[in-house]
Amino acid sequence: MKFRTLILVVFILMIAAMVALNFEEILRPTPLDLGVSSVEAPIGLVLLGLLTLVIVVFLVMLVFNQTTHLMEVRQVTREASEQRHLADKAEASRFVELREFMQTQLQTAAAREQDISNQLQQKMDAMQERLTLVIEQTGNGLGASLGELEDRLEQQFKRNQDS
Repeated sequence: MKFRTLILVVFILMIAAMVALNFEEILRPTPLDLGVSSVEAPIGLVLLGLLTLVIVVFLVMLVFNQTTHLMEVRQVTREASEQRHLADKAEASRFVELREFMQTQLQTAAAREQDISNQLQQKMDAMQERLTLVIEQTGNGLGASLGELEDRLEQQFKRNQDS
């Protein structure tokens, strides 16, 4: 129980105890001046009625304020929920955009890698053709040199045999 509620309950109990202890005096009729006329009525009962009326008015105001506050809280909660929902949608949209961007970047990188791979393969093929050509030329040159050496050796061998 809240402290304010506890004080209110204690205050009401004190008034009830005072009314119970002085009930005979509260019911004693006395002359009351209403400004326009005069009446004979129990002043304690009139004051008790006014006190009850004030308490009822304050309770009605309290209920009204609490209801207004609850409706505002619900509206703020609903608006916050809508904002959260919009933020979640925006975040999901950003994730979709990020995924699309990443896919685009990966596809671009894969295409670039494929181009580089194709260029490298073409260069390797060209180098292999050149290397094959050089090896053939070197082989032909070596063959020609060996053939020339063989011819010289045969000529020298013939000259040595003739002499």
